[in-house]
Amino acid sequence: MKKKVLVISYSQTGQLTKLIQSVINPLMGDENIEVFIKEIKPLKAYPFPWDFITFMDCFPESVYLDPPKIENIEDDNEYDLIILPYQVWFLSPSLPITAFLKSDYAKRKLKGKPVITLIGCRNMWVMAQEKVKLLLNEIGAKLIDNIVLIDQGNSLATFVTTPRWMLTGKTDSLWGLFPKAGISQREIEDAKRFGKAIKKALYENKEKEFSSMCHELKAVNVDVKLIKSEQIATKSFKIWGKLIRKIGPQGSPKRRPIVMLYVVFLLLIILTIVPINMIIQTIIRKINKQKVLKQKEFYELPSGNGDYRMKDFFRNE
Repeated sequence: MKKKVLVISYSQTGQLTKLIQSVINPLMGDENIEVFIKEIKPLKAYPFPWDFITFMDCFPESVYLDPPKIENIEDDNEYDLIILPYQVWFLSPSLPITAFLKSDYAKRKLKGKPVITLIGCRNMWVMAQEKVKLLLNEIGAKLIDNIVLIDQGNSLATFVTTPRWMLTGKTDSLWGLFPKAGISQREIEDAKRFGKAIKKALYENKEKEFSSMCHELKAVNVDVKLIKSEQIATKSFKIWGKLIRKIGPQGSPKRRPIVMLYVVFLLLIILTIVPINMIIQTIIRKINKQKVLKQKEFYELPSGNGDYRMKDFFRNE
């Protein structure tokens, strides 16, 4: 019997679509594997490029996992494997992905099934993945792998290039000082290694064992310098998000002044508290080195950061 693979698709910029295509490329055309791509369509489309206030107005619902309305997805297939790609919005899964995971379709199709998450984002994704884990657990799905690709450039560079891309749609190098926005083309192309490993695992019926298919392929790397920042930012988002949700629903003019107030607060924190906190956290990490390493290992599960199998699947045409 053919193995049936369900791929969920939602991409604003098109980058995640390219990443999906790279990963599933080794599966396409195989007579024993059938790939079904289901696109998530919000009833009210999210803009790209974003305007600033619309983007910031999404953060309370993103953080509290309030699902927007999406078009119904229907089919009669029973799937052997689900690949769930997603973007990160405000340290949470994007709202369309949240809506999908809370849909009746997901509850039916993902229950008891192995799921591979595929993240394309700037650099902070750990808290978003923890939320996705909870959503998958609520519907009885089994997370077997997590693959993460992040934007090229260091944290300072992407702090400029990613917002510029988001608000203008421009991805070119800026002033010759900053790299192109987004994940590098080389990284996207090299993601084919995951598809090759998935294909081999499907032939070996590994999906029935609910075991990792993409281990030892450098699937994920947690930057320990960002863990505490994500945790602190998530608490801040929840406090302000709770306040803003009480004022009115998403899009309500009444809550825009509070959203802008939070933007000012956020900028002040970034310019004052964040640098001090980074120094403090650097000292704490050195003192609690073993604890930090355990955190890193935990958040890198289930795929891990090993590379033993790279020789078998990396650029091996």
